[in-house]
Amino acid sequence: MKVLVVGGYGTFGGRTVELLEGEPHLILFVAGRSLAKADAYCKKRAPTAAQLVPALFDRDGDLAVQLAAFEPDIVVDASGPFQAYGEGCYGLIEACIARRVNYLDLADGSDFVAGVSAFDEAARNAGVFVLSGVSSFPVLTAAVVRRLSSDLTRVDGIRGGIAPSPFAGVGGNVIRAIAGYTGQPVRLVRNGRPEQGCPFTEQLRYTIAPPGQLPLRNTLFSLVDVPDLRALAELWPEARTIWMGAGPVPEVLHRALIGLAWLVRAGLIGSLSPLAPLMHQATNRLRWGEPRGGMFVEVEGSPRGRHRQALVASLGRGQRWAADPVDGG
Repeated sequence: MKVLVVGGYGTFGGRTVELLEGEPHLILFVAGRSLAKADAYCKKRAPTAAQLVPALFDRDGDLAVQLAAFEPDIVVDASGPFQAYGEGCYGLIEACIARRVNYLDLADGSDFVAGVSAFDEAARNAGVFVLSGVSSFPVLTAAVVRRLSSDLTRVDGIRGGIAPSPFAGVGGNVIRAIAGYTGQPVRLVRNGRPEQGCPFTEQLRYTIAPPGQLPLRNTLFSLVDVPDLRALAELWPEARTIWMGAGPVPEVLHRALIGLAWLVRAGLIGSLSPLAPLMHQATNRLRWGEPRGGMFVEVEGSPRGRHRQALVASLGRGQRWAADPVDGG
């Protein structure tokens, strides 16, 4: 099987390659705009059971010609930032459908992921899969919400957050995405009505505590623009409030980002995009705190024959998630 990983030497693309490199039946094209970086990455990973092939691939180039050269069975788009793709943002999806190639991406942009549904009929007719947003947000959150709500007659609210370890490493495309949407309006559901929120100008504090494990330190979470805000609203339309956040650490850098977000929201700064390189350096150099990360998902609703209740799932690094009921009023 041939798998073309676009952005294959980046943070998430590289992690995808690492997870697949032990499969001897795979040919992995580690692709991106720099053949030198792709080649260096493949040499660093050698030897592997899968065949790693460095490849030059430009998603803004002639996609039909490039796909024809590789003839992949699956394309994984791990490049981004998906929020900044602009005109022709679905070109790679269209090219994959035209050549009957299965496609999936790790998109974290709510608008991009929401728009992919327009290609459902074409993908079905071509006999291929087109999967978007195949990441913690919204795949893992949706799976946990589905599990927690299985005994509920109604879902009233969903909220969640991810707290990455400061030592995990953050790719440049992720930082560019965050810089692009920080302080900018984003669509969400609140109190039963569609509203707009501004990422990193809304906060809550939460302690992630996987059952039987040492809790993470109490973490400050800020609203982020992720596909869950719209995808979960479509899956559970009765939910009156859906909120998703991120808890980056060290908190001093997080609070600096919050301050900048308010400047964007007030119109004093147009965008933080020009600051993305500086933000990337600060995030990956000023690192201290716990060498662990975690995630929580909370669902409020009405169980069958019981009073209103909140169910919480906490996931710590390396731990299976478990649900704890929390009685609510």
